Amino acid sequence: MNVSETAGSTDIPVTAVVSDSRNAHQGCLFVAVKGLTSDGHHYINQAIEKGARAVICESLPKNIRSEVSYLRVKDSIKALGIAAANYYDNPSAKLKLVGITGTNGKTTVAGLLFQVFSKMGHQCGLISTISNHIGMKTIPARYTTPDPVELNELLHSMVTEGCTYAFMEVSSHAQAQFRTHGLTFAGGVFTNISHDHLDYHGTFKSYLKAKQSFFDMLGDEAFALTNLDDKNGMIMVQNTKAMVTTYSLQAMAAFRAKVIENTFTGLHMQIDGQDVWCKLVGKFNAYNIMAVYGAGRSLGVSQDAMLAALSMCHPAEGRFDYFVNHEKITGIVDYAHTPDAIENVLKTIQEIRTGQEKVITVIGCGGNRDKAKRPAMATIAATYSDKVVFTSDNPRDEDPEAIIQDMVSGLDVDPGLKKKHISITKRREAIHVACIMATSGDIILVAGKGHEKYQEIKGVKHPFDDRELLKEFLKR
Repeated sequence: MNVSETAGSTDIPVTAVVSDSRNAHQGCLFVAVKGLTSDGHHYINQAIEKGARAVICESLPKNIRSEVSYLRVKDSIKALGIAAANYYDNPSAKLKLVGITGTNGKTTVAGLLFQVFSKMGHQCGLISTISNHIGMKTIPARYTTPDPVELNELLHSMVTEGCTYAFMEVSSHAQAQFRTHGLTFAGGVFTNISHDHLDYHGTFKSYLKAKQSFFDMLGDEAFALTNLDDKNGMIMVQNTKAMVTTYSLQAMAAFRAKVIENTFTGLHMQIDGQDVWCKLVGKFNAYNIMAVYGAGRSLGVSQDAMLAALSMCHPAEGRFDYFVNHEKITGIVDYAHTPDAIENVLKTIQEIRTGQEKVITVIGCGGNRDKAKRPAMATIAATYSDKVVFTSDNPRDEDPEAIIQDMVSGLDVDPGLKKKHISITKRREAIHVACIMATSGDIILVAGKGHEKYQEIKGVKHPFDDRELLKEFLKR
């Protein structure tokens, strides 16, 4: 890190690196970070009172304490990443760490890579939306990409436990907040990009730039694998120093595939001329499979080994997670919470259905998040469904009925779409009504929350599991 000024000794041991003054304790290093809602510089004295003996900050406080060491830097959030990496002895450099970024597919690709390399006998780590793994040990996940301290602590634990590979989701928020700064990546994977998180990034251009910045930070010894079929695929890697490689279902790419058959039981694909059967469903998952295949090949794994391992993998929890009840009603739970994701899932259902059964979709939109996508998601859901039930997702601090009204506004362009929908604010009731509406052979999709086991309302996370409720109601 570039230190512009120091006060006190720089040769002192520290017991931890913290960026929250509430976590400060005897002998720690406190990094004062300017956040969205608070500025760590206001809490330097509190951190010192709790035992901090070193401080990294962008401006030195007026009262310098003789027993404390101070380092002034230009950007303390970047310095936090470097300090955390140094404190944990740069664990990412001791692993083959692969980051996956994109709007949709991050969780599936990271999880499949973890499965594939574990099946090949490697000790692996996983950092994802659903959970974090160190070998066979599971650790709950709070964020898609943890903060720099937690991230380096996880990677250090992976090294200590003998992991040689680690796979992690890299969110746009993480890049905008420099959470991965100071890490060494063996490679990066781009899945796709579409409308999401504009509540945070403001514009699609800023969102794209945040994703692109991940590839900009890769070193010349890393690989950068991109989806050639996404119109922004090559833009992602245009400034990277890494070795660029591509995958595609439609164009000439380094790794190519085509879908032979798509059913509820899986995908029959031809990858680089070889046939393989995978348990995942849908064309969107064919892209996820190719991202995994391309990453494995870029890491030096043979084609035969990759295809054999892929054929044994199962989908991530809450990603096109389906079952069939005794009346042959198919229930599907999926995390789809963007316009592109819900369209992918519903198009997959349309491709598989025989044409006689009804498709009933239960869907909501999250509160305190990108409002612009609400009418678009509603329009897509109504277009590809025979019946659609608008309901609550995680309303957070917003009025759930107001969120639903934002969704309903997307149907104003077509009276035919409006006739397909009903609105039921309580999600449990909405799922129950969808099950009552269904008859033998019908398909019910419950979208938006996937693996989540809660519903967030007014700052409280209430126990809630889409899959368990859907199974319960369909048993009746």
